[in-house]
Amino acid sequence: MTNAFPILLSRLLVCCLILWSIPASAESRPTLLVLGDSLSAGYGVPAGSGWVDLLRQRLRDKERDWAVVNASITGDTTRGGLSRLPAALARHRPRVVIVELGGNDGLRGFPLAQIRANLRKLVQLSRQSGARVLLLGVRLPPNYGEYAERFHALYREVGEAEGVPVVDFFMEGVAENRDLMQADGIHPGTAAQPRLLDNVWPALRPLLSDTAKAGD
Repeated sequence: MTNAFPILLSRLLVCCLILWSIPASAESRPTLLVLGDSLSAGYGVPAGSGWVDLLRQRLRDKERDWAVVNASITGDTTRGGLSRLPAALARHRPRVVIVELGGNDGLRGFPLAQIRANLRKLVQLSRQSGARVLLLGVRLPPNYGEYAERFHALYREVGEAEGVPVVDFFMEGVAENRDLMQADGIHPGTAAQPRLLDNVWPALRPLLSDTAKAGD
């Protein structure tokens, strides 16, 4: 028993030295949170090949030390996103949030006023947590008629009302190209994922740069 305390103390000191040696960037690096549906969850494409995975790789290639959290779920709606967002914000404390939701609401014909209100709330909650927000707009198939046009306009309306940037059509250059779409005609294939990232990147890059400067 007389030798146990010095041994225990030495082990505690070693543990403390190990903890102190862990780079601070592992905990302090900023987080980017993607809150979306199947378009961002990588539905139907090989693991690791979705546009969010490509974004993570691009940030590494550009030596931008960001943690990318993909909180996207296939089939999710704006209402589902609202139920999940508070916990995700509290857990990850992101500096940037990308909201890619609403497509499933539109496909199910949900009331436009409800979709608009939910999108605004998603943006507001994210901004209240201290994050910058990017909203990704989507379109519905043309057979939805006037509803499709009014639905698409929601994203611009929310962006203007909340003062956040909007990617007008997230699937620009993809949705109209059958070779880039899966057989269901709704989900982008593997070859489309780099184009999706390229559609997002111009609007996202300033948010990353501004956020990095603000955190310095």
